[in-house]
Amino acid sequence: MTKSHLLGAVALAALAFAMPAAAQDCERGDLDDRYCDTDGDLIADIPTDAADQIDPDTLIFAYTPVEDPAVYETAWADFLAHLEAATGKDVVFFPVQNNAAQIEAMRSGRLHIAGFNTGSNPLAVNCAGFRPFTIMAGEDGSFGYEMEIITHPDSGITEVADIAGGQLAFTSETSNSGFKAPSAILASEFGMSAGEDFEPVFSGKHDNSILGVANKDYPAAAIANSVKARMLERDVVTDDQLVTIYTSQTFPTTGYGTVYNLTPELQQSIRDAFFSFDWEGTSLAEEFGKNGESQFLEMTYQEFWDVIRKIDAANGVSYACE
Repeated sequence: MTKSHLLGAVALAALAFAMPAAAQDCERGDLDDRYCDTDGDLIADIPTDAADQIDPDTLIFAYTPVEDPAVYETAWADFLAHLEAATGKDVVFFPVQNNAAQIEAMRSGRLHIAGFNTGSNPLAVNCAGFRPFTIMAGEDGSFGYEMEIITHPDSGITEVADIAGGQLAFTSETSNSGFKAPSAILASEFGMSAGEDFEPVFSGKHDNSILGVANKDYPAAAIANSVKARMLERDVVTDDQLVTIYTSQTFPTTGYGTVYNLTPELQQSIRDAFFSFDWEGTSLAEEFGKNGESQFLEMTYQEFWDVIRKIDAANGVSYACE
């Protein structure tokens, strides 16, 4: 399907979306009232009533807006062609500009398959009925990225404490590495709070923060080093423009999955497509191989996102839908 058909496809997808209008009487944990979690795996159950399931002719896919969407429409092209063949559906890449818009697109029925970034996963799970099941990994099964606090060589900042009294760029409040993890780490390890010990600013995306530091618009920024690695590989920035002063523990990277109310058969076909994709020589390998990623690894939200939920709890993050 061509890009010219994108808006029409999205609109049709929204019309085809059947969403329960009222809260259901079921176990749900932190999930929104429209979802159930009877098996306790922390994600929304597939509706048991076939009338509440959907089987759209066109599937809408979106990748987390960590960088320029145009870069990733090309990167995902070979995988989406594979997904079309595996499901027998048209598949459209839907460029989203921010995390909130991506979550709202799935919650309102305009998005069926997605990669949500680390920090947005809990919100997507609880508010949009997102059912993640895989992440990218290296050939040896290794996965994840670290949060880094970066600066530029002329900033005068040589350690985290030097940020005090100055400015620190975050990406968005839904980002793990771009806001939630550094906020918790700065408070617990360094006794520093935004608004009290430094001025927080928000760039919107990781590439904006990285470019902002490289161009000396920001003295320092909290970013995901996986994004930095890809930008270095593409020569968007260079090593001599950036200095890392803090590196965190490893966090899970983007989680991929489906909206909860696709038919079980369609969800299984999509799942099978991820795990049957041959990366070698593809546009996906060309882009994400820069991070050493070469396969989709099966995972569970309950296990892999445990550390992220703990960071959210430390920051007082609510999963209530607004």
